[in-house]
This record gives sequence, C-alpha cells and structure tokens, in this order.
Amino acid sequence: MKSKLKNFSLLTASTLIMAVGIYFFKFTNNFTFGGITGLAVLVAKSGVISASDFSFIANMILLVIGWFVLGKKFAAKTAYSSILLSVALSGMERICSMQQPLTDQPILELAFAIALPSIGSAVLFNIGASSGGTDVIAMIMKKYTSADIGKALLITDFFITLAGCFVFDITTGLYSFLGLALRSFMIDGFIESLNLSKYFNVVCSNPDPICEFIKTDLHRGATIVLAQGAFSGEDKYLVLTVLNRFEAVRLRNYIKENAPDAFLLISNTSEIIGKGFHSI
Repeated sequence: MKSKLKNFSLLTASTLIMAVGIYFFKFTNNFTFGGITGLAVLVAKSGVISASDFSFIANMILLVIGWFVLGKKFAAKTAYSSILLSVALSGMERICSMQQPLTDQPILELAFAIALPSIGSAVLFNIGASSGGTDVIAMIMKKYTSADIGKALLITDFFITLAGCFVFDITTGLYSFLGLALRSFMIDGFIESLNLSKYFNVVCSNPDPICEFIKTDLHRGATIVLAQGAFSGEDKYLVLTVLNRFEAVRLRNYIKENAPDAFLLISNTSEIIGKGFHSI
C-alpha cells in the first residue's frame, strides 16, 4: 500500500508539472515540438478550438482506441496520467486564461517549456508510465508492426515542428526545432539522474568488517572475490556492492575510518537490475 501510494503521488505530481510547463510556456509561445501538445498548438491557430481543449479531445480519443486495441490491461497508469493532463490543461485555461507569454524572454520561456515536461516525463517513464498521446500510437504500432517506434515518433514530431515554421514565423519554428533537439537529451539525463547509484570495488585484506557494515547498517548485499596483488603477490579480497548515493557516502566514510589501507574504486551507474533496485 505504501509503494502504491508513493507511485500514485509521483504520477500525479509529475503530470501536473508537465501541465504547468505545457500550458504556461509551450502553448503561449506557439512551440510546436512534442506530439499531441505540439499538434494542438497548430490546430489552435485556426481559432476553431483552443490548444487545451484539442489536447483533451485527442488524448481521450487515443485513450479509447488504446483501450479497445490493447485491451483492459492497457497501461492503467498511462490512462490516469493522460486524463489528468488533459483535465489539468483545460482547467488552467478556464481558471487562468493566457493571452500572451509570461515574459518577453523567449529563450527563458523555451527553457521552461522543455525542462518542466522533461522532468515530468522522466519521472513517469521511471515508474513505468507515460502521459499518453503519441505514446499510445507507439504502443499500437509496436503490437502490429515491426517498425522502429522511436524513429517513427521522432519523424512525426519533426513534421509537426516543421509545420510550425509555415503556420507561425521562422523564429518560432527555429525555437521549436531547438526544443525538439534538446528534449530527448534532457529526458534521458533526468532518468539517469533519478536512477543514479554507486558501484563499489573495494580491495582489502580483511573484508569481514566491511561486509558486516554493508549487511547490518546499510541492509545491502555484497560479493567477495579472492584476488591477488600484482605488485606484492599477496592475497587480497575484492568486495563488490551497489548502493544509492546516501549509502555510498556512509560506506566511504566507514572504510576511511576503519580500513584506511583499503583501495576503493567508485563508479556511477544507472542500470542496476536486481533485488533492491529495478526488476527486468
């Protein structure tokens, strides 16, 4: 129950962060990168329907299609996030109508239009969810074709962004292309940062106190490997373990105080699959 509550809180918070970035910074500046919300900016130019309402309708249609095509088990997290995002955008439009950008600094606006949705998307992807939209199309394509989904979505976003150059001015189009280029890098960077762990290689003569500290105080596991020093020829032990950043500081300080002759190699890693970290 505690884990479900945590996931639900993360799901809600990250989706609302995305909504703020999209409504206050993306819609008002006519930035057209990014799937359904990018297409919504183009459609809103016609004056027939607002960007928020179009996003709501498009997401609901894709959600229903996904429900029938992909089945009842179709990404419950994605369904919740998609509905919440659509409702939040429509609600913001009615509560706080925006007729112009918040500032007169387009680079600053672009930074927030990229950063806030990227943070939200990174958290969603990290807990196995997404915000719907073109992700639903990707899931359907993955089920029925062997297409490279990542490239297909990138091409879709590219053409939506390109259309922005003709619907709006070339300056807005170039800002949108810049946003398209930076978004994927930022999402990958945020995901890696969220999952960052420390991989320890500890070369020592007596591994027992170190392993006892890892098991008893940090509640983690470790692997001991018998080794031999190339220079001294003496028998050594290699202790292998993976810890989060807070635990890594504690282990490093413990070794510094209790085994100052140990040799440490500490590496950053974000792909840890196993008990206590991520499942396959």
